[in-house]
Amino acid sequence: MKRIQPVNNNVLIKLDEKTEDKTPGGIVIPDTAKEKPREGEVIGIATGASEEIAIGDRVIYKEFSGTEIKHEGEKYLLIPASDIYAKYVEVDSI
Repeated sequence: MKRIQPVNNNVLIKLDEKTEDKTPGGIVIPDTAKEKPREGEVIGIATGASEEIAIGDRVIYKEFSGTEIKHEGEKYLLIPASDIYAKYVEVDSI
């Protein structure tokens, strides 16, 4: 089994699996007509890319960023660490 290791300050993000959407009338909405998600889970980080991001973090990234990769049946996105806007964190209260 091969693994993808990002280099040059890049981050590898696993994209969420898309589900088939239907309208109440039963019309299937194709993936090309849907807005692409801009969040995913960090799977790999290049050495020295960022101190703020860790493997397993769920992040929000810049729209139209990076290169989509398909590896062993899974979809990934390889983006520069600077294109990550935020990450989700657990808090006790707001």
